[in-house]
Amino acid sequence: MLAKVISAATVGLEPITVTVEVDIYNKSLPSFTIVGLPSKSVEEAKERVRAAIKNTGAEFPPHRITVNLAPADLPKEGPSYDLPIALGILIASGQLKTEINNFLFLGELSLDGTLRHTKGVLPVALLAKEKGYKALFIPEVNAKEAAVITGIKVYPVNSLLSLFRHLVGTSLIVPVSHISFSKLQEKTLAEFDLSDIKGQEQAKRVLEISAAGGHNLHFKGVPGAGKTMLARALPGILPDLTEAEALEVTKIYSVTGNIPEGTSIIKKRPFRAPHHTTSRMGLIGGGTHPMPGEISLAHRGVLFLDEFPEFPRHVLESLRQPLEDGIVSISRVKGTISYPAKFVLVAASNPCPCGYLGDPKKTCRCLPGQISQYKKRISGPIIDRIDMHIDLPPVETEKLIVDSKSESSNEVKKRVQAARNLQTLRYRKTKLACNGDLSVKDIKEFITLDKDCMMILRQAAEIMGLSARSYYRTIKVARTIADLDNEKNIAVSHLAEALQYRPKETE
Repeated sequence: MLAKVISAATVGLEPITVTVEVDIYNKSLPSFTIVGLPSKSVEEAKERVRAAIKNTGAEFPPHRITVNLAPADLPKEGPSYDLPIALGILIASGQLKTEINNFLFLGELSLDGTLRHTKGVLPVALLAKEKGYKALFIPEVNAKEAAVITGIKVYPVNSLLSLFRHLVGTSLIVPVSHISFSKLQEKTLAEFDLSDIKGQEQAKRVLEISAAGGHNLHFKGVPGAGKTMLARALPGILPDLTEAEALEVTKIYSVTGNIPEGTSIIKKRPFRAPHHTTSRMGLIGGGTHPMPGEISLAHRGVLFLDEFPEFPRHVLESLRQPLEDGIVSISRVKGTISYPAKFVLVAASNPCPCGYLGDPKKTCRCLPGQISQYKKRISGPIIDRIDMHIDLPPVETEKLIVDSKSESSNEVKKRVQAARNLQTLRYRKTKLACNGDLSVKDIKEFITLDKDCMMILRQAAEIMGLSARSYYRTIKVARTIADLDNEKNIAVSHLAEALQYRPKETE
């Protein structure tokens, strides 16, 4: 007898329907075969399914069982096919008689028949809604993840036995209630509050501009100047995730299995801080079956690279295309997979190998050649893709001792959120989220400079040697500064402030 159960797979972030076909032939020796390009983890489903069916109290058919995962040319990864395979065997063997053509099933089985946490539930829920399936049956621990999607019933399945009883109508499973995104939002807690950081007022201003417009920034200063504290305070002033952005981020975390059990979608902007020994694959993503790297896990959030020049040169160079396009494409023989990577890059570096070049109290012992070589570790194209550069002076002892009050992160965040709201309104008919997302074409469409601004920008481009890229990035930063001032048009003062954040020298 033949049974068909609908399941799904994810290729990158894109979900694809997979039909699990189970055929049982009772005039042959017992065997269990899975075809359709299964990986090792899918092959091992044979033992998990066999034990789960027996421990549930059902009979595992002592016949020839053939399972086909269609389409057959799509490689199948992971244990999420356990549940549909077990269900197909019960139907094909005649132990379960029910109609499931309009349902989609996904889940990993334990040996006792209970369901474990499964990756990629959110993209599958979106697929089920798009394809018009009436219900989605997933592990109970993943139910809240899918409950944010409207228009489809989500059934939290605890075990194979509970699903069996539901399908035969003896004990129904109650679908989970829809979870509103507005009820999930919570206050973002950063490691440091801006009020905890003494001095560095200009650096705090740069952080505010970066958060408001989604601009990349580079802190350079002696050890102890506050570079790391400032970067780790940034999450506390970032604007709240919109629902669309939260779904984008959650899809990435869902396919990588980084969503904690029993929780719903990602509610806070990501903050990723990989060590400088991170490999190119760890940063960009990759593998035989390409998975997202740190830049995609930082999507719509912050990627903090401390000790920036200590990262291998080839690793930093791999950031060029993602910084420009907001997407990373990973090519393999079997095809190309793209992951979103729109993040705010915060880089921190010392002025020299010892760190004390320019320090008024400590002497730098580096040779000129060492300093030059150290600066060359960061290429010009990478520097050019960073919107704002700022040198941090050592914090004066007096500022550390005196208990002076400064603005808290909450106060700054209010201005940041107001500026981001203006940008959301301005770009409401596009897919742009903030000024940092603007392309050259978008800049010409949405930003107009008066004669005075054009004259200053022209002079600055000649004197400072601005490239075409840095020319347009300066305009984007100026637009964000104007938004923070709630100004409709960019003024000369906004443009002048944006220009002072360009690098003062060739780094």
